[in-house]
Amino acid sequence: MTIDTLWLMFGTILVLIMQAGFLCFESGLTRTKNSINVAMKNLADLVVTFMVWWAIGFGLAFGDSWGGTLGTNYFLLL
Repeated sequence: MTIDTLWLMFGTILVLIMQAGFLCFESGLTRTKNSINVAMKNLADLVVTFMVWWAIGFGLAFGDSWGGTLGTNYFLLL
C-alpha cells in the first residue's frame, strides 16, 4: 500500500507542476493585460478537476473492487 500512495503523490506533484507550466506557456501567448485572466482560468481548471476527482474519481480508484476493475463505493454523493 505504501508504494501505491507514493506513486499517487508523485503523479499529483507532476500534475501540479504541469499546471504551472501551462500557466507560463499560456501567459506567454497572450497580451500582458490578459495574463491574470489566464492565471484565473488555470486555477479554475485545477479546482474543477479536483472537485470532479473527489466526487467520482476517488470512488472509482479506491472503492471496493467490482470485477477487479472499478470501485463501487466512496463516492461523494453516496
